[in-house]
Amino acid sequence: MLSKELVAASTTTLVLSILSEGENYGYALIQRVNELSAGQVQWSEGMLYPVLHWMEKEGLIESEWREAETGHRRKYYRLRKEGRKALHAEKEQWMTVHNLLTKLWITQTRLA
Repeated sequence: MLSKELVAASTTTLVLSILSEGENYGYALIQRVNELSAGQVQWSEGMLYPVLHWMEKEGLIESEWREAETGHRRKYYRLRKEGRKALHAEKEQWMTVHNLLTKLWITQTRLA
């Protein structure tokens, strides 16, 4: 299980990445992260919805209420153009960190 700090730091990037696959609603985002991480990243509704509201306020995503097949109303989220730009920038930053850590750990493995 990841630390709360790492989960928090990665939430926006993960939401943007999942929404780049297509629009989705909050609970489905939680399920997708759980599935992709094999249960290593656990999101709660109380953690996710404030992030979604902030992202919407920032113009990264937009939402609309729709009737689901079950008859319940769900709020569906989708990326805006600004969200796609932000995702590109986030990918670059995360890849920089990933590459740096990989180099450090490979060096440390060789020295061990």
